[in-house]
Amino acid sequence: MTSSLSRRTVLAAAGAAGLVGVAGSPAAAGSHRPRSAALVVHNAKVFTGTSGGRPVEAVAVGRDGRILATGRGGELRRLVGRDTEVVDARGATVMSGIHDGHVHPLGAGSRSLRPSLEGAETTREELLAILTGFLKDSPGKEPDGWLVVEDWNPIGLLPQGTLPHHSLLDALPTRRPVALVGGDGHNVWVNGRALEIAGVTAATPDPPGGKIVKGADGRPTGVLKDDAQPLVTRHIPEPSEAELVAACARVLAQAAASGVTTMMDALVGRGELGTYRALAAAGKLPQRIVPAIRLDPDQARDPAAALAYARGLRREFGDVRGLRFGMIKVFLDGVIEYPAQTAALLEPYLDGEGRPTTNRGELYVSARDYGRLSAVFNRAGWQMHAHGLGDRAVRTALDGYAYARRATGLRDPRNAVAHLQLVDPADLRRFAALGVAACMQLQWAAADTWTMEALLPYIGPARHRWMYPARSLERHGAVLSGGSDWPVDALQVWNQIRTAIDRQGSHGEGPLHRELESLSRTSTLRMHTYGTAWQLRMDGETGTVREGRAADLLVLDRDVMRCPVTGISDTAVRLTLVGGRVVHDAESASGRTASAGLARAVAAPRPSTYAAVHGGRHRACGCSAH
Repeated sequence: MTSSLSRRTVLAAAGAAGLVGVAGSPAAAGSHRPRSAALVVHNAKVFTGTSGGRPVEAVAVGRDGRILATGRGGELRRLVGRDTEVVDARGATVMSGIHDGHVHPLGAGSRSLRPSLEGAETTREELLAILTGFLKDSPGKEPDGWLVVEDWNPIGLLPQGTLPHHSLLDALPTRRPVALVGGDGHNVWVNGRALEIAGVTAATPDPPGGKIVKGADGRPTGVLKDDAQPLVTRHIPEPSEAELVAACARVLAQAAASGVTTMMDALVGRGELGTYRALAAAGKLPQRIVPAIRLDPDQARDPAAALAYARGLRREFGDVRGLRFGMIKVFLDGVIEYPAQTAALLEPYLDGEGRPTTNRGELYVSARDYGRLSAVFNRAGWQMHAHGLGDRAVRTALDGYAYARRATGLRDPRNAVAHLQLVDPADLRRFAALGVAACMQLQWAAADTWTMEALLPYIGPARHRWMYPARSLERHGAVLSGGSDWPVDALQVWNQIRTAIDRQGSHGEGPLHRELESLSRTSTLRMHTYGTAWQLRMDGETGTVREGRAADLLVLDRDVMRCPVTGISDTAVRLTLVGGRVVHDAESASGRTASAGLARAVAAPRPSTYAAVHGGRHRACGCSAH
């Protein structure tokens, strides 16, 4: 459905729509002639993101980067001047840019520099063969060069229930330290050499917010969870700044090609902010970025010191163009799938046979401490963003926000809880009552290994029914916001939107509680535009298509409100604007390059050594929450 005409070709031929025919009209009528637009998109089905009003077919973008006018095609003729560019949308959707409310774009850049297991499910033998291939692909690094492999599937060892142990990695034909980084962002699996380098032994205590998995003999198995991961990963050499900036520039261009115009980077410290500074200086930062400064559990228990830390980073990097400070990120728990089971639950996990265990997961920050922290930051004008995956973590976040509201008297701090994989029904109405955004990653809301085999037996059907309860939250008045959690999950914006609607998407093996929790197309598009803009306090500037708003706009290749739901996954973006500036044009050379890179990332092609040994049992999508 994509037009093969460039914008300039359309401009030359646009008289058929009556838009450009008046460009040379005399100025006699012209003493009161309005200023001309920089760009007019017409013959469109405009999704404004606002309620009511008559249908909109055209959008004019002013030279100040804001939306100058919307309306019927003929109504915008007066805004077309000699140098106005005109785009024929050919009946496709024009809408606000996608606002990603929880994403890790610099992590995507970093991961792209390393070999990937692509979330594979493998037997022990297959995994050894794949890793041996990666070793052969990087010769000359014995004995001390690290082999770091991304996107390891922590539940992917077959047969299911097989647990990772360093002894398996020790069987590789190498003395090199080896680390498999979990695609969920919450697990790393290393060999004995890596444990030796890190000094992790049976006597090493768990750090706050993390866990060193140990066997029955008390010795480390090689798996480290959450904040225990840096015990090993801090010993891994970092790429050079030039390599990292180039990689991040590529993935940000791919995000623009997906239609993403705003990102809330959900895990930021000084290093990440330095990378953003380098990207901005190189002119390689196409999106609006809201950096969420990450606080660890110890920092969360000292609100005054934490506030001083955040303010220091804002002073240091506040001059970086494109960054908007004011967000704080705290992990309240981990992930829910077996065998990790570090998400905090109100009732214990089951043993897989329906019997309760004593494990209720890990709660890294108490409600009291989180409430005190939230009160201090909210009073200082900052927003809070909690990783709350299990129902106990969700309740902890809400209890903390309720405390902060009582302590500060503030009615609209726009705090958020992210992921919401499991929410107790008693807490659904509290989101609206407390003005808390429900930030959801609904590409995960499909029946697959992650939501079924690795989860259903361990929480039971009664709790499983409340997986990703999007419609229930909406029905109780919550503001929904959308996020991808890329690269924890693949950047597949339009499949993400489709999955929120049909609860299956391109990769699911079946629908996940579709009849109970699916969203309408309108609700889904609003949550990924206006909803996230509301979460980020940008709703007065962007997120809807209306006069005066920033021209953060997309021109798509189809009408996503009317095409088959399954066809939404394949939507292509023809044009992406941020503040009226074109950051992706599918018909330009750079746009074709970015689109090709995006297509490769979505398809996740296997390395040759991977394909040779692994065949077809690849899962392209399953991911847990970060």
